[in-house]
Amino acid sequence: MVASNTASKNAQRDHGGNLAAAMEQYGGTREGWIDLSTGINPAPYPLPCFTEADWSALPDSAASHDLHQAARRFWNVPEGAEILSAPGASSLIALAPALADPRWVRIETPTYNEHAAAFRAHGWSVTGQGPAEACVAVHPNNPTGRQWQAEELAAPFRIIDESFCDICPDQSLIHLAAEPGTLVLKSFGKFWGLAGLRLGFAIGDPELISRLSELQGPWSVSGPALKTGIQALSDTDWAAQTRARLAEDAARMDDMILPKGAELAGGTDLFRLYHIDDAAAWQQRLARAHIWSRIFPYSDTYLRLGLPPAAGWDRLEAAL
Repeated sequence: MVASNTASKNAQRDHGGNLAAAMEQYGGTREGWIDLSTGINPAPYPLPCFTEADWSALPDSAASHDLHQAARRFWNVPEGAEILSAPGASSLIALAPALADPRWVRIETPTYNEHAAAFRAHGWSVTGQGPAEACVAVHPNNPTGRQWQAEELAAPFRIIDESFCDICPDQSLIHLAAEPGTLVLKSFGKFWGLAGLRLGFAIGDPELISRLSELQGPWSVSGPALKTGIQALSDTDWAAQTRARLAEDAARMDDMILPKGAELAGGTDLFRLYHIDDAAAWQQRLARAHIWSRIFPYSDTYLRLGLPPAAGWDRLEAAL
């Protein structure tokens, strides 16, 4: 009975990327749909060539060390902060509330809903404002794109989720990572477009990282993920070119959507958030053209669109 209730609660949480539900209602095949309901780079980092050992052997500790060194260089991790790699940032979000005794956590909304769910699952009470023993800031925020300032994040235990911050590294709060009680989370799936690889990072207070590592257990990151992460985090040219392309595509999206009666409500260079007259009607219109978008249960006017692949722009414009 407990397992059934847990599954039911998880099913109720709203996320993008649920193409199966869209296909069930509107038909078509996965290959025929354009999924704009997520904020994932549609031009992913090219995968390296894998060997049989990458798949068959237990993940190598030397490769894990090399991955952490590449992450330290790429994100300019301050001296004194430690790094933990994980099978996706979501696994870290689920574990992090266990690092402190449950009391009050401040999570301003709207934001990514897994943080509040994880804290509640560990017995915490969630508030949207005021002083608290912990705080969470998604920086830049999903879906609004809000960027936080360090002075806004005063709490003994704080989590700074920078899953979308690789598009604007100059705005990163990584310099706070060595401070006591601080964790900065990084996602590999968004900017590099490899969400299926399942790779994420916690960077922060060495004591918290050590305890998080114990909770996570050994061999958490696969050999292929280690190899891909090392190569990608060392490829600064690809990162710079990708930031420029994403900025151009985000502007192109605005130029396409705003004349149709939308108002820009926020977002990042990986997704755009618009105010429109009827979000559900817009989603249905796009879905009939097999283009999936993101709407939110707490707003009738929010429509979030990720960026289409190069071959999808004409289809999007025709559907609009």
